[in-house]
This record gives sequence, C-alpha cells and structure tokens, in this order.
Amino acid sequence: MNFNFRDNETAQMLSKKINELTQDIHGEPIKIMHVCGTHEASIMRYGVRSLLPKSVKVVMGPGCPVCITPQGEIDAAINLAQRGVTVATYGDLLRVPGSRGTLANSGGDVKVVGSIIHAIELAKKTKNDVAFIAVGFETTAPTTSVALLSSLPHNFSIMCSHRLIPPALSWLLQRVTESRAKIDGFILPGHVCTITGLQPYEGFPVPQVVSGFEPVDILYGLYLLLKQIASGEHKVENAYPRVVKYEGNVKAQRLMQRTFDVVDLEWRGFPVIPESGYAIKSEFDQFDAKKKYDLDFASKEIKSGCICNLVLQGLKIPTDCKLYGTVCEPQSAVGPCMVSREGSCNIWYTHRYIEG
Repeated sequence: MNFNFRDNETAQMLSKKINELTQDIHGEPIKIMHVCGTHEASIMRYGVRSLLPKSVKVVMGPGCPVCITPQGEIDAAINLAQRGVTVATYGDLLRVPGSRGTLANSGGDVKVVGSIIHAIELAKKTKNDVAFIAVGFETTAPTTSVALLSSLPHNFSIMCSHRLIPPALSWLLQRVTESRAKIDGFILPGHVCTITGLQPYEGFPVPQVVSGFEPVDILYGLYLLLKQIASGEHKVENAYPRVVKYEGNVKAQRLMQRTFDVVDLEWRGFPVIPESGYAIKSEFDQFDAKKKYDLDFASKEIKSGCICNLVLQGLKIPTDCKLYGTVCEPQSAVGPCMVSREGSCNIWYTHRYIEG
C-alpha cells in the first residue's frame, strides 16, 4: 500500500478497517505492546489511540534504553565519576537515579556527548581517563563495535550497557500467568529491526508486525496485527520495507559478533534476562571499563513508590502511578520513565495524556 503517512483520510480509512476487524474478534480486550519510545511519541502526538476501538489497548513495553539501564550500572557510572574519571554520556542518562543520587549530582566530571565518536575526541584532548557509558539496543551497539575495532586512545574505555530486544520479548511472553500480563501481539521497533532483521522474532507464538513511526505507519501495523489475530495466525510481517529488510544489516551484525559476547543481564524493572545483552570480548579488555576499574554492577533494592517496573512490563500505564505529575515530573523525576524523552511517563506528561 502507498501512503501519505500523515494523511487524515488514510488514517480514518485504517481506523474504520480496524474497527470492522475487532467486531469479529470475541473475548477479552486485545492488548498490543510496542517497544519503542519513538512509536509512543508518535502515538501520543497524533492521537492514534483515539482512532482505535476501546477493545484494543496499545501499551509501551521496555523500549526505552535509558529507562531499562539498571540502578547498579548507574551506581557504577557514578563511582567512576567520583574516582576522578571523566564520564561521557548521553544527556538522558544524567538524571537517571541510582541508589545514591545521579550522575548530574555526583560531583564528578561528567560530560554530555552526542555519540561515542565525540567521547573519543574528548579523550584525545585530555590526559584524564575518559569512560563512555554505552547504552542502547541493537541500533546503537554497532557504533560501539566500530569504535572497539579502531585505534582508541589509551585513556579511553567503554562501560558496555547494550541490551537486546528479542530476549526481553521472549521473557514477557513466558511470564504470562494472569490476564493483565497477556500480550496478543507486538509492534516491532523499526530502528532495531533495521539492524537485526526479522529472523530473531520468528517462532514467537503471537502476531508481530514491524512498523515505521508515522501515524499511518502505526495504524497500518495495527491493522495487520488485528488481521492475524482475527484469522488465528501468528507470524512476522514487515510493514516498513522502505527501511527494514528480512536479513537486516548483515555487516553490522558481523561487527557485533566480532566485538561482543552475548550474556545474561539485569534490566531495570525486570530480573536477569537470559542472553539479553552484550559484554565486551576479552581481547578488548584494555578498553572495557568494567574490568579496567573493577566495577560492581549489582543493584540494591530501593523503595520510592515509583512503578516504572510495572510500566516497563506493560502491566500499568503512567497515570496509574501516584507519583505521576505530582512529585514526579520531568524536571524532578523519581523514576527513569519520567527522566528520558523516550520514557512513556515523560511522553505522556509532555502530551498531558489521561487514559479514557
């Protein structure tokens, strides 16, 4: 189908088709999860939920890389800053809470950079040790791989916090023990699938559609998902072929295989998820901040009243939290989902959304 991606007439047509499809689907409400902050921002900005029948609920899962970076890794980054290491990081990570504050109030030398390239340039201009906090999913991990395979300055290291989307989706499907945890289908993240391709998602027992980020992209993805649900199918469909190919970016995949080991990792709001993240291979130990500085990534239990863990798992929506919009706002965030611009709480607050 050829779309004008913000065309109101096309959106209304898809809305009508979605409403017609759901009349043939009986039972409990249909719960669709996406795992991308850009998807949520588009859904909110363009009022996509208002075009859906009440029986279709679209929730955001663990699609914000800053939000799912666990407290123990934030504490490790703060530890580096307080030991005199210059910490280079993306701006969103500055105010994510650890067990004893944030990078922003660590008192150390913390620099905001736009990419790992900027962090490397920073290291070349100083005699001080510089550590880059490499957060992100499969989309940003290849840039870390390229850096590791280049000539890095001796005073530069990387704290690897990259995580992988498919194992998290698998965990979400396996933990379904009650109706509120049921997931009927996934809108897959176009950015991530550009790198991974479709194969890692094949075999999941629910419908899945890769979608772009414009409102009509998302509505079309939802329409294809509901068609699968109505017909009892479950497969992976690509509704973003202008960017995503079945095989993904093979060169990027090879770079990641060359530089990373796949390991079990904790996600904030989740337990340790098997084979859900990357660790730097031993041949690059001199640039691995975790090993270079003997960092401890263990998290401590903190009780704040924040329900980000439930929001990230798609069990609650931001407005279910008693802190939302009161003591927890973007400039005084209690939880990471309100800190990051890709976090669902921040997005909902920005658009002042209240679930109807």
